[in-house]
Amino acid sequence: MKVPSVGEAVSEVTLSEWIVADGDYVEMDQILCELESDKATLELPAEKAGIVKIVAQEGDDLPIDGLICTIDTSAGKKTKQEEETEAPKEEKKQETEEKKQEAEETKEAATPPTTNSSVSGHPSPAAGKILRENGVNPENVKGTGKDGRITKEDAQKAVQNKAATPPPAKKEKASATVSVTPTAPTGFSRSTRTEKMSRLRRTIASHLVNSKNSTAMLTTFNEADMTGILALRAQYKEKFKEKYGVSLGFMGFFMKACATALMEMPAVNAQINKEQDHIQLHDYVDMSIAVSTPKGLVTPVVRNVESLPLQGIEQEVKRLALKGRDGKLTLEEMNGGTFTVSNGGVFGSLQSTPIINAPQSAILGMHKIQQRPMAVNGQVVILPMMYLALSYDHRIIDGKEAVTFLVKVKEMLEDPIRIMLTV
Repeated sequence: MKVPSVGEAVSEVTLSEWIVADGDYVEMDQILCELESDKATLELPAEKAGIVKIVAQEGDDLPIDGLICTIDTSAGKKTKQEEETEAPKEEKKQETEEKKQEAEETKEAATPPTTNSSVSGHPSPAAGKILRENGVNPENVKGTGKDGRITKEDAQKAVQNKAATPPPAKKEKASATVSVTPTAPTGFSRSTRTEKMSRLRRTIASHLVNSKNSTAMLTTFNEADMTGILALRAQYKEKFKEKYGVSLGFMGFFMKACATALMEMPAVNAQINKEQDHIQLHDYVDMSIAVSTPKGLVTPVVRNVESLPLQGIEQEVKRLALKGRDGKLTLEEMNGGTFTVSNGGVFGSLQSTPIINAPQSAILGMHKIQQRPMAVNGQVVILPMMYLALSYDHRIIDGKEAVTFLVKVKEMLEDPIRIMLTV
């Protein structure tokens, strides 16, 4: 089994987890392992049935067409009848060996132990097996057999004593490349640790640096009064969930408002092509949404947001967010966005300057809703306000277009009925 081609621009993957063990019998199409590419986690199914021989280990970086494992197709799966026939034979063989070992130990125990012997402190085969299975160090066991040898009874007593004694704090063994920091460091600790960056994290780092260095990025800010959306959610949240099976969140309002504004301001929804001499415009809005996962930030795409109703957007956002959390997003679900929305407010961010998700030309940053004193008709009023940040590529988006776009989004958020009427 070799690493399959997972995308035009992907030349290497990381083997993140083995699902089967070395020597396991697998059926055709049974999942063998998970491969982590630059953008998504992929499952590798068995091409044929047989016995697996693992070649690559978890954490290995493998090139496309690199060898992962082999499958011995000549080895057939044992039938239930064969397994039932072999089981009594194995049990009988084991019983015979144990009786033989016990007889030897009884004979040894009859001879007084000597203090200076080469076998002193060494376990018998049966005792050694018991100690190994229960994780007992033979050096901590006193032997009562011939010449101080550890008998089966000595091993059993040692295991019982271990069970009665609370285990000591487990120490983690540091490898040549990783030094582990204690889980509960004491005051003034100066311990450090290093970890290998995941493939996804390395890709994110490279992508963001490239975006920062290759675009003329500028950020413009505004703020929106969220009173209308909060009131609408409070009034219809339960009915919306009961009817559509999904919560009425904030992302649907923001994505619909952005899609409407993008159709009026096509430059914000455009991108510069690879040759750097043409602008590619889109008559649709495929919106990337920033989703935080245990492995890092990913940006799955909701297709044709301009044509979806509010419930359709919320359902798709939930589906992609769950797949991202479980590491099941496909490359098709990650590619091709024309604009990105990032919600840092869920983590408490009050204001930020998001980085453009190249090759896109703009990204909207949502932030925390905070009660602030605002001047309304000459009076100071406390209102739920949110800062909005639009980062854009100044090479193809002028300041006037960027500010006009953000004002349109602000106006729709402050009058959410306009969002509902765009369907």
